[in-house]
Amino acid sequence: MKFIVSSTSLLKHLQQISGVINANTVLPILEDFLFEIEDKKLNVVATDLETVMRVQMDVESKVNGKVCIPAKILLDTLKNIADQPLTFNIDKNFAVEITSDNGKYKVMGENPDNFPKEPAADDTTGFTMSSSALLTAINKTLFAVSNDDLRPAMTGVFFELTKDSVQFVATDAHRLVRYKRTDAKASKVDSFIVPKKPLNLLKNALPDNDDELTITYNSNHLFVKHGSTYMICRLIDARFPDYKVVIPIDNPYNLIVSKADFQSALRRVNVFSNKSTNQVALNISGSELQLAAQDVDFSFEGNERMSCQYDGEDLQIAFNAKFLIEMLHAADTDDVKIELSTSTKAGLIKPTEQAAGEELLMLVMPLMLNN
Repeated sequence: MKFIVSSTSLLKHLQQISGVINANTVLPILEDFLFEIEDKKLNVVATDLETVMRVQMDVESKVNGKVCIPAKILLDTLKNIADQPLTFNIDKNFAVEITSDNGKYKVMGENPDNFPKEPAADDTTGFTMSSSALLTAINKTLFAVSNDDLRPAMTGVFFELTKDSVQFVATDAHRLVRYKRTDAKASKVDSFIVPKKPLNLLKNALPDNDDELTITYNSNHLFVKHGSTYMICRLIDARFPDYKVVIPIDNPYNLIVSKADFQSALRRVNVFSNKSTNQVALNISGSELQLAAQDVDFSFEGNERMSCQYDGEDLQIAFNAKFLIEMLHAADTDDVKIELSTSTKAGLIKPTEQAAGEELLMLVMPLMLNN
């Protein structure tokens, strides 16, 4: 088989899906891209058995056919070739010859029949949402996903579908993020957990615009289609913890601070905190917020104060500064509101204003104050 394709266009499409391929795979064929040509359309597939990504592009070709080409050497070659048409010649032993304007490169391909088949989209239920809505949901929740493989349910984002909204929840037991979109709706009440890796891949592949995505799912897999890009991933087969019980109903004290100032102060003070806990104590009284951190082992200590708006009794509470910095990053407003009650109860972080059709709530557990 033989086809001609633009080098930059091919590289761009391959980079979209190359993240699927793991460096050390069990099966050597998983280090390859599957190239499939059908009616002048080239489909390229990458898989790690859990996630499959496929892109489609136009090529010049007279015959249909398929071949597996090692991903790393192909990507390394394309990165160093200027924009020009490349001719791919594949013989019956799957040897691949790539010809450019002034070069010829040979690589040994593999038999495409050994490439894993992608899961069939049977018995699926679907819902639609815009590309930017899903992108925002991923960006606002992914950082709170747990890396603890002993709790598989927490290693992904929980999608909760109802007839008038779609909610995304992530937690690692120390913090929790709930992001709700009312501009996306499902046909029935349902829920499933999507692993971290495919969401990261979608984050890099989806455009931040109003393109409509086709999202379908069945009991085992999620299918997402945008234009010529298609992704399938296996869902996490576990039960997500009942997160609603940990969200405090009544946190009477309200603290409003400038997001940028608070983040900067936390970064500076955190330098002096204990590196295993990142503990920063907040002392709130009147319109002043004091931040204090210390590492007793090294006699490090850092203190700062900043102005705030506070409505409540004087309070001293400690949090993991790293968690707070990441969570503040997810709020898109200049000021953030932190709802508190006592030094042992979770604090709620919310943007001071929510955009139409979306609602963000973040919860962070306090640390024991070491007085």
